[in-house]
Amino acid sequence: MDGMQRITKSWMTLVLAALLVPIGLPELARGDAVDQSIYAELLSKYVKAGRVNYAGFKADQGRLDQYLSALEHVEPDRLNGEEAFAFYINAYNAWTIKLILTAYPGINSIKDLGSLFQSPWKKKFVRIHGKTLSLDQIEHDILRPRFKDPRVHFAINCASKSCPPLLSEPYRGDRLDAQLTRVTTDFLNQPANSRIENHQLWVSSIFKWFAEDFNHDVVGFYLKYAQGELKQKLQAVQDRIELKYVDYDWSLNDG
Repeated sequence: MDGMQRITKSWMTLVLAALLVPIGLPELARGDAVDQSIYAELLSKYVKAGRVNYAGFKADQGRLDQYLSALEHVEPDRLNGEEAFAFYINAYNAWTIKLILTAYPGINSIKDLGSLFQSPWKKKFVRIHGKTLSLDQIEHDILRPRFKDPRVHFAINCASKSCPPLLSEPYRGDRLDAQLTRVTTDFLNQPANSRIENHQLWVSSIFKWFAEDFNHDVVGFYLKYAQGELKQKLQAVQDRIELKYVDYDWSLNDG
């Protein structure tokens, strides 16, 4: 092959590669990072102090759909550990918002989107890299067993008032550890979520449902993240503490 033929072949290869790139989709995955700019914009506008402005998301649903469409084209297995962890947390939360929007404003709870035979978390509607998954599959088949970090329970959001608040920024691999620590610490130290009465420690039902993720040592987990008066009280009675669980409020986290 002479020089001119090699140049022509190289040029045609570049043209073909360009034509194969999906038109209209942002280059969301670049090596070991994921571009979260669209999602960051939406969260900044429509999530304040954990309360979600679903009406705003509904009006801006085109942007959310653009982000979700782009997520479909990410190859999670090519992301490094922290980026993959952050990717699945963001996917879970963004697709939960999308699920709520399918019926908003005509619902009072995410549970309204289920049926006698199927909970909303078992609906297969989450599209990721050629697969259609349910929220349960992301949580129980990917996030919990693969990453084995109990702080994930304070990062994923179930669109309910008793659920740990939705963060008003995306999770990012390069700051994920700090973000997970922040949301865990914030949730545990809110009086509505944790309190000590005599020798009883009242905690979220999350600790009952996922006791194994906390190594059946809720008090030890609390001692790691509790602050101020809560930590002092807990240290004073930790050897004879009794766990109690706060009733879970499944009403929508929109106000």
